[in-house]
Amino acid sequence: MLDDRAKLLLTTLVERYIADGQPVGSRTLSKAPGLELSPATIRNVMADLEELGLIASPHTSAGRVPTARGYRLFVDSMLTARAPTSFKPSEMGMPADFEPLQPDQPRRVIANAAHLLSSLSHFVGVVTVPRKPGVFRHMEFLRLGERRVLLILVSADGDVQNRVLFTAQDYSQAQLQEATQYLNAHCAGLSIEAIRERLKGEVDALRAEIAVLMQAAVQAGSEAIGQESEQVVIAGERNLLGVQDFGSDLGSLRKMFDLFEQKAQILRLLDGSSRADGVRIYIGGESGVVPMEELSVVSAPYEVDGQLVGTLGVIGPTRMPYDRMIQIVDITARLVGNALSQK
Repeated sequence: MLDDRAKLLLTTLVERYIADGQPVGSRTLSKAPGLELSPATIRNVMADLEELGLIASPHTSAGRVPTARGYRLFVDSMLTARAPTSFKPSEMGMPADFEPLQPDQPRRVIANAAHLLSSLSHFVGVVTVPRKPGVFRHMEFLRLGERRVLLILVSADGDVQNRVLFTAQDYSQAQLQEATQYLNAHCAGLSIEAIRERLKGEVDALRAEIAVLMQAAVQAGSEAIGQESEQVVIAGERNLLGVQDFGSDLGSLRKMFDLFEQKAQILRLLDGSSRADGVRIYIGGESGVVPMEELSVVSAPYEVDGQLVGTLGVIGPTRMPYDRMIQIVDITARLVGNALSQK
């Protein structure tokens, strides 16, 4: 257990290293305001911290840098002492009247949120698409040309998707209008599976060509839902190219870009974060999901109408300003929840 003096010195060292990116020596710490310790005392305390695995000495410097364990202690102490965040757009680098997340289409809200996280943090923003049942409010068929039909799908929360159907026969717009009217009159508000079951029971009452068209629509809708499930939007990967910690390490950069391209590991990480209460922080490889000591993740779940439906966060170097990242993630989670609750 660290005494107050060791905690203060560790906090000062971590904050200085985050700010400057250079190993911190005892001489630098002796000049830090509020520390008021002699260089000899600082050296002794630093030796104790190093023995505990909280700081380490790079081979090329007499200074010290925090380890993942040191960052963890620093972050845990900071979170314990931190007061609830009040939303002050001007402090987050946004104009006071900035309203980036308008409640139009949910997918646009999610994309804008990922870019907002990236823009404010200067790292990578990630947002999972809300988990939702496959219920459609409206379907419409439009003729594109011979044996090509555009299917317009409007979900219960207003999200719009388009699918092109290649049909075995040509349909007139009058036939497509008939199918549109039937689907919306009998199936609006039902899940895709419920629509599929209903059509099985009513297929004999429909003209054969219309029945085939509707079955194709149900299949396309099912595929659309499948593509949406467990999806994550990522923005700002290139920001990591400018991070001092990674700039000269091509191996780490390659591993990171592979991670963002595959997305599966990020989804598992965020899914675990969705069960957390408030902001959660993974430092280095401690998540067991993102196996990179050089990366940290700050994440938080977001709610829609009081229900947890997704997770968002910032991925950046272990040497990141955690207090600011916590604020950015916390505020953005509330902005997303508010925008999606206004549909």
